[in-house]
Amino acid sequence: MRRFLAELAALGVDYRQEVLMSANTSFKIGGPAALVLYPASLGALQGCVALCAAQGLKPFVLGNGSNLLVKDSGIDGVVISTEKLQTIERLQGGVVACGAGIKLNELCVFAQKNGLSGLEFAYGIPGSVGGAVFMNAGAYGGEMKEVLGPVTCVTSTGACVLVPPKEQGLGYRHSAFMEMDGIVASACFLLAPGNSLEIKAKMNETMQKRRDKQPLEFASAGSVFKRPAGHFAGGLIEQCGLKGKGVGGAQVSEKHAGFIINTGGARAADVRALIALVQEVVQRQTGVLLEPEIRFV
Repeated sequence: MRRFLAELAALGVDYRQEVLMSANTSFKIGGPAALVLYPASLGALQGCVALCAAQGLKPFVLGNGSNLLVKDSGIDGVVISTEKLQTIERLQGGVVACGAGIKLNELCVFAQKNGLSGLEFAYGIPGSVGGAVFMNAGAYGGEMKEVLGPVTCVTSTGACVLVPPKEQGLGYRHSAFMEMDGIVASACFLLAPGNSLEIKAKMNETMQKRRDKQPLEFASAGSVFKRPAGHFAGGLIEQCGLKGKGVGGAQVSEKHAGFIINTGGARAADVRALIALVQEVVQRQTGVLLEPEIRFV
């Protein structure tokens, strides 16, 4: 480990040991990660991945931690955080290029101030660009695949590849990056000219819908389950009388049944038990098996 840390220092990469994941996820749940690396450039990210590969280590990639449930014992290994990949710029025409660590809200505001439309649906999604690309995030009728251009990805060996839209395999909460075993480093977004004031109005409308319908006052990981064909997960859960159902500090939100919230002191085990209970009851009563959208680590 000492040599590994020395090589990180030679790369100029910041790192921290024993980092509590409860402070780095929107659920506010999770034990410590043994080692977290914070590369601040594409080259540094490649170096981190190459070092891990040389040691036979498979790092876990951490974005904004907003679609994630980390186990109570934490992560006994190396985590690579993308939070310092913070470049953002407008290129020719309506193209915006940004690092994976840029938060979606920041990207949306940047586009709006530059009079570029297409990302209004994403305003309020509590994630980073890297995570949004990785899972083809979407809301209110929009998805990343509608505006996503080329994506720069670092492979598991540290090589850098440019993935064009036709090779990204974007579907409902899915992308080819999930099978590539690589890390999204940056992405380009192909946007259209628009009126800044009208774009801002649409963004504000989207945010108000979130405030009205979602339990934003509580820690959560967003929608827990994928949308089943022909149904809405929240509707099925409510139909089964599970609103307000709790296990430990975890509770099915009374405001939106598609959310599980941390009412205070919830453990990952509480959330996992509640998810299993919801799946069992909904399948028994409706015949529909709900598939989790959040990632378990």
